[in-house]
Amino acid sequence: MLPSAGGPHAHANASPGGNLVVAISSRALFDLGDSHELFEREGVDAFARHQIEREDELLAPGIAFPLVQKLLNLNRAAPEAPRVEVILLSRNSADTGLRIFNSIEHYGLDIARAAFTRGAPTSPYVHAFGADLFLSANPDSVAQALRAGIAAATILPSKAPQRQSDQLRIAFDGDAVLFGDESEQVSESAGIDAFHRHETERAREPLSGGPFRGFLDALHRLQQAFPSEASPIRTALVTARSAPAHKRVILTLREWDVRIDEALFLGGRPKGPFLEAFGADIFFDDSVANVESARRHVATGHVPRRLGG
Repeated sequence: MLPSAGGPHAHANASPGGNLVVAISSRALFDLGDSHELFEREGVDAFARHQIEREDELLAPGIAFPLVQKLLNLNRAAPEAPRVEVILLSRNSADTGLRIFNSIEHYGLDIARAAFTRGAPTSPYVHAFGADLFLSANPDSVAQALRAGIAAATILPSKAPQRQSDQLRIAFDGDAVLFGDESEQVSESAGIDAFHRHETERAREPLSGGPFRGFLDALHRLQQAFPSEASPIRTALVTARSAPAHKRVILTLREWDVRIDEALFLGGRPKGPFLEAFGADIFFDDSVANVESARRHVATGHVPRRLGG
């Protein structure tokens, strides 16, 4: 289980000046499926030859590419606001990574910082760069970042949303993502009726913070730089909770003094259609069933609760 987020989830290496720092793996940013299969099958040297031979061939955008575009566009929307910085992390070598940087330049992405590790894990550099969020296609790297107290998710093969918008739209599950998983444990061990009693009795007791509380705080600081009626960022809480368990969530967010623009209390309904209606650029959830529903509609990140099994 993840530890309660009052301690380890507090971001000890927060980015300077209130900037929002997002670290992303090259496989989440670009479509490197064929190259990765070669890496897994034949090793680093074959992979390096493949990349160098195709150095001038552009990489196609990956699952998280639209999200990164929108994040970086925020820097042009309000130059005086806290900046968004995207860090590239890749198991390429610097030499074979030239293809990635050629593609970054072609698409006009303002990404200047990177770590290339030639097959070694990239997760140690997530903390060193002061990332608020880490997105990767590698579940082991995600688990390592979560252990270090950094919001992290495994980017899954997903369908792009049909509804396109210039606004950045990010959706979160509640328990075990924005909040701790104590209440979810009650539901799993004692059932839904016990869960509702537990939440009703503790309605005015704030929930603990989960792995994404720090990222939500950073996103909220960025939102405050824009007029609320014309913000380029919109957030949503999409939770299986329903009344009466909604009250504790609302009062917790009020206690934290953070803004969530939309809150959907679905009472166990499949989340995918609602996320498509919201137009989420990405959705974060700990439940395998929920991410399977979501990824048929929008880009989805899995936030594992049980690290290392």
